[in-house]
Amino acid sequence: MKLSLRFNFVLVILLSTLFFCCKEESKDKETILKGDVNILVDETLKPIIEDQIAVFEAEYGANINLISKSEKEASLDFVTDSTSRIIVLPRELNDNEINHFKKLKIKPKVTIIGSDAIAFIINKKNKDTLVSLVDVINFVKGTSHNNIKGLVFDNPNSSTVRYLNELSGVSCLDKKGVYSMKDNTEVLKFVSENDGMIGVIGLNWLYQPSAAIQGYLPKVTVMSVKGIGEKDFVAPSQNNIAEGIYPLSRDFYIINCQGYSGLGMGFASFVSGDIGQRIILKSGLLPVRVPSRQILIRGSGDNKNEK
Repeated sequence: MKLSLRFNFVLVILLSTLFFCCKEESKDKETILKGDVNILVDETLKPIIEDQIAVFEAEYGANINLISKSEKEASLDFVTDSTSRIIVLPRELNDNEINHFKKLKIKPKVTIIGSDAIAFIINKKNKDTLVSLVDVINFVKGTSHNNIKGLVFDNPNSSTVRYLNELSGVSCLDKKGVYSMKDNTEVLKFVSENDGMIGVIGLNWLYQPSAAIQGYLPKVTVMSVKGIGEKDFVAPSQNNIAEGIYPLSRDFYIINCQGYSGLGMGFASFVSGDIGQRIILKSGLLPVRVPSRQILIRGSGDNKNEK
């Protein structure tokens, strides 16, 4: 009996050691530039992060699994799924999220990587391509509908919904005239087929359209927006975001809560570095820092073979 107990005890110790060794070995395989990792991404920012991952994976021996979800769903997974501790959001962590990781003794590493915007789109047949933000807010509150027939969102849990709710000071949208789709592709499809409906979409999807979206773009128009207390209507262009005159621009961040030096750190450094910022600049969004340009000054002798 004592021999059996001793054997079981030794077996437990051996299995426990093997488990922890395998766990440490798995973690050791991941560095800031190599390994496998999951990254949660707000669906409105999916195209630009796809581009960043493609270049990063080509440059280094990394395998990044992009998990695209609505902001609310991605944020929930971020705090409940220990295998997904890197997230890209158009906001910083809220107090509840910060306290959650504080209890785990993990200090979130937050890296601002650029700015995009929320855009309003309307059917090409509509002659009126201007909209006042005050009218949109009143529509969201349900106090006035004015000339707005309806608002179309990509998802009820989207960051675009949360943004307009906070801007309007309400906890939820007025249900009258509000439509929720499954994703940004469906928003574009719906607006392209329905006159008078205003689609609410992440600007990134218009600047970097997928193959499924490209067929709808000729049928919609991006609206210019008049901010609260402003006189002019402004389009959501890269230049207007940079000048701070488009009223619906927003910063977006990589938030890393891995708790160790892994791919989250390396990817954030890459995206906030020269190459990553150039990718954002070329995408039509606004990088947090504009990459420098090198100007080559050529001497007269350099042109002797040129015609």
